[in-house]
Amino acid sequence: MPVLLTVQFLVSLDVSVVNVALPGIGRGLGFGAESLAWVVNAYALTFGGLLMLGGRLADVVGRRRILRAGFVVFGVASLAGGLAQTPGQLIAARAVQGVGAAALAPVALVLITVNHPAGAARARALGLWGAAGAVGGAVGVLAGGLLTDWAGWRSVMLVNVPVVAAALLLARSAVPADTGGGSRARLDVVGAFLVTAGTALLVLGLVRTETYGWTAWQSAGLLAAAVVLLAAFAVAETRVRQPLLRLGLLGNGPVLAANVFALLMSAGQFAAFYFTSLYLQQVLGYGPTAAGSAFLPFCAGVVAGTVIATRTIGRLGSGRLLLGGGLIGAVGIALFAATVAVDGGFLVSVLLPQTVASVGIGMCFVPLGTAATEGVAPEETGMASGLLNSSRQVGGAVGLGVLVTVAAGQDGAGGRQGLVDGYSAAYWVAAALLAVGAVAAGLTYGKGAGKRARKGARAAETPAGKDSPEKSGEGVDPVVPRSTKG
Repeated sequence: MPVLLTVQFLVSLDVSVVNVALPGIGRGLGFGAESLAWVVNAYALTFGGLLMLGGRLADVVGRRRILRAGFVVFGVASLAGGLAQTPGQLIAARAVQGVGAAALAPVALVLITVNHPAGAARARALGLWGAAGAVGGAVGVLAGGLLTDWAGWRSVMLVNVPVVAAALLLARSAVPADTGGGSRARLDVVGAFLVTAGTALLVLGLVRTETYGWTAWQSAGLLAAAVVLLAAFAVAETRVRQPLLRLGLLGNGPVLAANVFALLMSAGQFAAFYFTSLYLQQVLGYGPTAAGSAFLPFCAGVVAGTVIATRTIGRLGSGRLLLGGGLIGAVGIALFAATVAVDGGFLVSVLLPQTVASVGIGMCFVPLGTAATEGVAPEETGMASGLLNSSRQVGGAVGLGVLVTVAAGQDGAGGRQGLVDGYSAAYWVAAALLAVGAVAAGLTYGKGAGKRARKGARAAETPAGKDSPEKSGEGVDPVVPRSTKG
């Protein structure tokens, strides 16, 4: 678990840690105003584009192999970024960092799923996994400000190197060795190319909408090309024996519910994080370090939410927790919309909505990880994990692209009031997205799936015997490898 939590923490940290350091990076390397955004976009592009491939490679090549390779790529890229002398070198290093993250993120969820039996043990592990991601994102904002102020912008890249080195050493003994069970699996090369290119163009097109708008050819053309490539991917996957993504997975109610929810939750959550950071600095006048510190209560709320989910998933089931947690999170984001003001204060306009939203979102990580792999065969857990991570990443990119446009369309008043009007409108839409995702997940998951999840949670605590799930076939979670049974 320390290795897997390090993965989730690092991947989330590096999405946000660079943002606060951008002004220093621009001055240090001589970036232009437009090219500076690529320090963030290069990472998002390769990370989002390669997640499906990373998940499938874990099934085909081996989970520990891909985990260790991902750490090496991520660590080397972090070192190269910290030593970069030109804008091009830093952008290239960030792109390679995204490649490493795309290998690491799916493997972490897979290893948690296959090495923890269904029930309390897996719920605790998934709770820690979700909390590590949320804490990494929040700490990234704070660490970016502190490191930049104290040690310069290069430190936000170099800080990854010792962490990765320690995780690599620990992984040698702590992560189970790969078995030969998946040696006959083959990689779907055509599918890998189509989904990687399609997802990358989708993320790139969404990124460009902030600069060019939705109708300009620089963004609309890329989005159209992405749709064509992803449609071709869907067709291609029906014609190969070992697809990168077996479309039948989406016929599994819990898997579909998890991915629909992840898409819409990320669309609302990522945008809320983005606009809160802007509100603190551009309206309330917080400095980078103070703005980062303001996100620390979010970490506590997420931890509280995961504890609630861990203790109640056996009784409520994943579907009900996704519904309840998602709606609570939506209420929290709606409170942002209702309380944001030019003369707003931290307690009412930030802490209160942040606390409610974080508890609700924290309640969703355990059932999200459980539902995403429920009923999935062991040899396809990497596929399912890659799909979930892709849904989260694409949802965040789509949500941010749409809500930045919503906010920009409400700034008629100008000045700080115009900013506040835009943020409020974006928060309302973000809350609606999260609420729709929660309801859709609750309906999609279905009563039958909820019963199976609760039965599996109870069965995991029953010793093998005549009434155990291994003998009866009831409540068996098929992602538990045979080597761990008994």
